[in-house]
Amino acid sequence: MKRLAVFSFVAIVVSVLVGLADAAPAAKKARPQGLPSLGSPETLRAAIRDLSATFGRRYPKAPELLARLDDIEKRIKAGGGPAGEALQDEFLELQRQALLANPLIADHPILFISRPQYRPDHHNTETMFQTGEINTDSFVGGSAVKTFDAPTGQARTGQVRTLVEVPAGIARDPDVSFDGRRVLFAMRRDKADDSHLYELAVDAAGAPPWGPRPAGKPRQLTSGAGVTDIDPLYLPDGRIAFSSTREPKYCMCNRHIMANLFRMNADGTNIEQIGKSTLHEGHGSLTPDGRILYDRWEYVDRNFGDAQGVWVCNPDGANHAVFYGNNTASPGAMLDNRIVPGSGGALFISTYSSCHDRPWGAIALVDRTRGLDSPAGELRTWPASAMNLVARGGYDTFSQVSPKYEDPYPLADGEKSLGAGKYFLCSRQTGNGEQMGICLIDVFGNEILMHAEEQNALGCFDPMPLGPRDRPGVIPDRRDAADAEGRFYVYDVYVGTGMDKVQRGAVKSLRVVESPEKRSWTASAWDGGTGQQAPGMAWNDFNNKRILGTVPVEPDGSAYFTVPADRFLYFQLLDANSMMIQSMRSGTIARPGEMLGCVGCHEDRQSAVGNHPMAATRREPSKLQPFYGPERLYNYYAEVQPVFDRNCVKCHDYGKCGTKKVTLAGDLGIIFNASYVELRSKGLVNVPGAGPTKTYDPYAWGSHTSRLVQVLQKGHNDVKLSKEDFSRIVTWIDLNAPYYPTYASAYPGNRFGRSPLDDRQLNELGRLTGVGMSPTAVSFTRPEMSPCLAKLDKSDPKYAQALAIIRAGKAALAQRPRAEMPGFKPIGPDAQREAKYDALAAELRRMRQAIAAGRKLMPAEGEKKN
Repeated sequence: MKRLAVFSFVAIVVSVLVGLADAAPAAKKARPQGLPSLGSPETLRAAIRDLSATFGRRYPKAPELLARLDDIEKRIKAGGGPAGEALQDEFLELQRQALLANPLIADHPILFISRPQYRPDHHNTETMFQTGEINTDSFVGGSAVKTFDAPTGQARTGQVRTLVEVPAGIARDPDVSFDGRRVLFAMRRDKADDSHLYELAVDAAGAPPWGPRPAGKPRQLTSGAGVTDIDPLYLPDGRIAFSSTREPKYCMCNRHIMANLFRMNADGTNIEQIGKSTLHEGHGSLTPDGRILYDRWEYVDRNFGDAQGVWVCNPDGANHAVFYGNNTASPGAMLDNRIVPGSGGALFISTYSSCHDRPWGAIALVDRTRGLDSPAGELRTWPASAMNLVARGGYDTFSQVSPKYEDPYPLADGEKSLGAGKYFLCSRQTGNGEQMGICLIDVFGNEILMHAEEQNALGCFDPMPLGPRDRPGVIPDRRDAADAEGRFYVYDVYVGTGMDKVQRGAVKSLRVVESPEKRSWTASAWDGGTGQQAPGMAWNDFNNKRILGTVPVEPDGSAYFTVPADRFLYFQLLDANSMMIQSMRSGTIARPGEMLGCVGCHEDRQSAVGNHPMAATRREPSKLQPFYGPERLYNYYAEVQPVFDRNCVKCHDYGKCGTKKVTLAGDLGIIFNASYVELRSKGLVNVPGAGPTKTYDPYAWGSHTSRLVQVLQKGHNDVKLSKEDFSRIVTWIDLNAPYYPTYASAYPGNRFGRSPLDDRQLNELGRLTGVGMSPTAVSFTRPEMSPCLAKLDKSDPKYAQALAIIRAGKAALAQRPRAEMPGFKPIGPDAQREAKYDALAAELRRMRQAIAAGRKLMPAEGEKKN
């Protein structure tokens, strides 16, 4: 019965949307976008009737309002002329009175944040402007936590009260406690500070005109220099979840600090990381069953702009799973996601944004029962025209939306969720440039501006009622802080997209690969056609990799195995020759002691497990079998180049006959080595790089479709590779052909973050040789073999000068090895970032030990008593 009730609720909302799709404008004179009110007599009549039917005596003036509306509509239809403007104003005033009498906003003050709009930056996640980072100077202060009483009667403005003033800093991301008497928020006091979490007790959070007042000063819950804490939310068990940079990592396609999900006790003790994706996890909110709904930006072997969908996890970080839209290019991001109360998790509201924009755009109401990837579930958007942008264009298409919206909040009342799915608060442009105001929108087509700050430089953000709300049930912790492993099972690898075309029995093993975080960056970047790598990492991809090992797949397609806990992992299916059949292009984690499972490979995420038992779970979980040695960061120069040195360079070296087809020498160049550049530039390996969002079919890319492997399998002259040598080559390809093992650099100030020569030396070398400094121009291993010298006569003084510059590069590498070479050590800022990462990681380990032992620990301050 409960499931039928959910679908009945969704059906009601859908029917309302369909019935009002063609609502007529209120007046003949069109109003430009950006003005505060939208609607028509038809849309307002629908809202009044719905409010009367929903709230009865709590919305007593419906008959009077409808009579006035009928009168205005008759006069509008009778004719325009000079009276037309006055009639329009009369309609807008009636609309305002009718909608602001909605008990969902009239019964409680509206909490909001007053602040400037964030300055534009690289990505929608770049709003932290953390101290010591690349965009610190973009921070602009001047903010407050405020409340607003919905106006009554003929009043056009309600009373505004300031709860917390932050004149030089920023308050942001509020959340109201379940009893409505506390406000949790992030605050940065000034530019020299960083955002941390605070809690404010409020008195008299009842109906206006009394309004709330702060009961004392905000209580600081978190702290830390060079650490940002944002997006806090109250959890049903009394703890707090939030996003933080306490595991510092940077976006792989640029240089900006990212955040993950964390959890702590209500007093700030026992901070633990509950999200481990390689980029950003933010804007957490609660689902009706007590899980955390959040937006996640991460990409494994895929494009950076198509990978910011909606995810969900338990409050302890267990069971991270896609909720909606992880496989669409437009919108480029789904932010501020909140479940519509009463929908059983079927409906949610979201800000549909862009990759390279502020965290604003359109607002979408989505029904995920229609499908889990856009454009399956979108019911409507604000503005309505934004519906035409869904799944069309690219990851920045929603930047053209006007006016801009953000911070949607679904309104509902009580356990029966009265009014749910029809009325929403949000922030919306007021028409004064980038200023945002508090708007009330509904599914009937009405929009009114409730409040805007008097200063145009200040906007209103994060509006929500300051009152009690339902507390979801508590989900017991599944993680065991004392355990170091998690467990995965796969029900049947032959279930999923295209896997029906794979012959049963073809999959022999499953490889577990870690996609590590980016811990450092350089000013100079390599652009492989898919975005900036700073420093250069691979030909056209951002990721480095770490192979953890392989496990067997049973004849029935099942697998069961252990993995290290709290690592960001993905899986690959391998055949009898250890060649990849299918690969994940996203990641997952197992929390300590957690058991996770999936139906198959790229399966329909709404499908269920079959009814036959798994052969793999009839035994103990498999242990990971290592890849020719202990787990390590994957390094082309160390893993693959020795294979070519043993088997190929006698013919495929500079000056040898085989080099006409491909050079496989290991000579180090400006960014990569010679063989790597040759294999990638000549298309001898088929990999997606940071490719499109689409889900590839099995055998669509990797070693099975690469010309290099096809030549080796056919037989090439007298070359006979050992099983290990062949495995090393195909494994490199199937990992998406990475090159560098780490983002850290020995030459952070030089070209691509990798060259041992600085720009002055490279420019001079180009002038002397008349050759552009491409990745293949120089050999630092054998300077005299450098291709850029080929056209110079050795008697020419320029030859000696050019050779001297290249030899200087060779000497630099001998003294300070590059990241792919033995003896590499990061220097300068990279070494400092690594030290900061290690210190924060040690602190998190200390917290985890305290949690496992049942103790309460404040960060870097010692124990607290229970």
